[in-house]
Amino acid sequence: MQVSIKWLKDYVDIDETAEEIADRLTMAGVPVEHIVRADKGLEKVITGRIEKITPHPDSDHLLVCQLNMGGDALLQIVTGAQNVREGNVVPVAMVGAVLPDGKKISKGKLRGVVSNGMMCSAGELAMDIEGLPDEQVHGIYILPPDTPVGIPAAQVLGLDDVVLEFELTANRADCFSVIGIAREVAALTGRKLRMPSIEVQESAGVRAADLVSIHIDDKELCRRFSARVLRDVKVAPTPAWMVDRLRGAGIRSINNVVDVTNFVMLELGQPLHAYDYDRIAGHTLTARRAHAGEQLHTLDDSNRIAVGDELVIADSEKPTGLAGIMGGLISEVTDATTAVVLEAASFHGATIRRTARRIGLHSEASGRFERGVDETETIRAVTRAAQLLAEMGACTAAEGTIDIYPAPRVPTVLTFSVRAVAERIGAHIPGEWMASALRSLGFTIEEQGGETYRVVVPSWRGDVTLMEDISEEVARLYGFDNIASKMPSGAVLQGSVSEMQAFVDTMRETFASLGMTEELSFSFTSETALDKLCVPMDSPLRRAIPIMNPLTDEYPLVRTTLLTSILENAARNVARKNLDLRLFDIAPVFFPKALPLTELAEEKLKAAGLLTGRRSPIAWDTDNTVVDFYDAKGVLERFLTVIGVQKYTVERGEHFAMHPGKTAFFKKGRDVIAVLGEIHPTVAANFGIGQNVYVFEMDAETLLRYRRKKSTIKPLPKYPASARDLAIIVDADLTTAEIERVIAKKGGKYFRHATLFDIYAGKQVGEGKKSMAFHLHFQSDDKTLTDEEVDAAFAAILQAVEEQLHAQLRG
Repeated sequence: MQVSIKWLKDYVDIDETAEEIADRLTMAGVPVEHIVRADKGLEKVITGRIEKITPHPDSDHLLVCQLNMGGDALLQIVTGAQNVREGNVVPVAMVGAVLPDGKKISKGKLRGVVSNGMMCSAGELAMDIEGLPDEQVHGIYILPPDTPVGIPAAQVLGLDDVVLEFELTANRADCFSVIGIAREVAALTGRKLRMPSIEVQESAGVRAADLVSIHIDDKELCRRFSARVLRDVKVAPTPAWMVDRLRGAGIRSINNVVDVTNFVMLELGQPLHAYDYDRIAGHTLTARRAHAGEQLHTLDDSNRIAVGDELVIADSEKPTGLAGIMGGLISEVTDATTAVVLEAASFHGATIRRTARRIGLHSEASGRFERGVDETETIRAVTRAAQLLAEMGACTAAEGTIDIYPAPRVPTVLTFSVRAVAERIGAHIPGEWMASALRSLGFTIEEQGGETYRVVVPSWRGDVTLMEDISEEVARLYGFDNIASKMPSGAVLQGSVSEMQAFVDTMRETFASLGMTEELSFSFTSETALDKLCVPMDSPLRRAIPIMNPLTDEYPLVRTTLLTSILENAARNVARKNLDLRLFDIAPVFFPKALPLTELAEEKLKAAGLLTGRRSPIAWDTDNTVVDFYDAKGVLERFLTVIGVQKYTVERGEHFAMHPGKTAFFKKGRDVIAVLGEIHPTVAANFGIGQNVYVFEMDAETLLRYRRKKSTIKPLPKYPASARDLAIIVDADLTTAEIERVIAKKGGKYFRHATLFDIYAGKQVGEGKKSMAFHLHFQSDDKTLTDEEVDAAFAAILQAVEEQLHAQLRG
């Protein structure tokens, strides 16, 4: 939003400088980002009249001009422009001027003739050159013949202005209008706001309601719909004063009808749209939802296909405009237009925002509807536009305004006490001052006694709904810098993090110490990503929460697993030839208790990791071996050791996204604490990854439940360990975990652990069999073990594996 000081002065007297106004507005919560001077670079450009032109004595294309600059002496300038004539008034850059394009003007000679300045073209003055003749753009810009000489050119060109550029917050929709800003300036400076008198002379006997009919089919998406009909319309250039106002707001002039709608939108904050009356089928306009597949040709000459949730303005045959965003090309006002329907409405902001985002089309109108417009202004807006066009002699207004307003707005009424406001903002301000300040903003105040006031909030302040909002209004008008600073009081509590937060920090540090890199991902996914992951249709992971207003159409769901995010990230890296990856992610996933949502979803914190590519960074002393299942298993085992999860088992398992036979479940009792495996080739291909990928996923709450709460210090053993090797032949489908479980159970009190050091399968052990060799460790904390004690434990283990696992001792 940008507003010129000249335009503000139409509604409020301003004696302060632009810098002072900007500072007051910013300190009152209406931040001014930039102050732009329209005459920058034109400080030494003044008007002059060419009194005499003579040919250059030493050139066929140069002219020597003598100019009257308002003083006694003439100023000599040499020019190569051929469009100048004696008597022309032109802008002259004096010696020492620095033009907007950076050109510096100095005294010089051209072919031996002195030149004391430069006559300027429109391009050199950084003017809007749209519609200007080419000779005015590249040749000298000729001013009107009655232009006074010796005055600043910026004043003549309408560039003697200062523009304030605002960075407004979304809640201050009222400040997206010039009158809204002027109201703030008037309240902050103690001056009176001059509202424009809005009244139009109507053409008697011709009723607007007899010429056009309007309807609202969807009252949720359109709260009010108003229209006026203008006849005898003359589409013509816009008066200079309005062109200047629009230029100060950053809008280029098109024609008087379009410019007036833009002017009123900026002035009152109510967007308007003008339709060519004769191009509206059935002379009917209806606010309705689009039908899926409907086509709409918008003013930007684009054909758009409706999906079915857009709000459109339609005639009796087809949509004629995308409501609140852009009108249709078929009903555009052209030079041939003779009758116009002016429309002003109040549309549902969220619908406008969603549609604008989906089609990638944002406009000045959509920005205002997204933030909320004052629905009580629609009739004033169309009447103001009719008034301005009538004053230009560009139309006659049909009698009456058509207005559909199914559910009129009920004003917001609040009460507040002086004491409550004072306590909230920390300053004791008299109640009379509070009431006066709020009245200056348009609030209706009624004293109820006991320093309590009843407040009727004006229609344009939809952001004021609570007593706390009243406190904010009082504080910002009083001046935040006028409120004395005070040290906070109260009990001082020591800050701390929760057990889970500390645990997450530990997990991050541990993964990072293992050479892995943390990724940060959005909590969004899509059905496509779940399809790529080969998630079964009946899986709980498919019950993802849909997002009402997704950031992009690619991610319309809230994720239920981290695997989609980490694999998409890996795919992006691999596509960019970053093939060696060790990633981890610790983030929440979400599960609804019911769909559609009736209560908060269940949030679960998960941890996931991914390994792929070379085992070691490429170097002269390393080979190109790639990571495998056991690299990933080693990372996971080391991680569990560091965080203190012990006595878990590793079992073969099946997972929809992982390779059969290369998937393991880490379990504590019946709880699965981690799933690890190689991504199935189909899944890898779906994500566009052409190399082996190993992933794991864990539940943080389960890990926290099983981690070691306290660390204990155990002295180093004083007595030597004893070892025995056990080589057995077992069924080929028997897992290491099953064997180690039997060994540990029968190993006795001196058994410490078993280490698998050899596996063999082949004809020597028979079909369906395999040989497995374990190194068994025995040790006592208080004595040296005898051979008899170790042999007895070994014998018990051998007997158990033979009986329970049908193993055979290998000779």
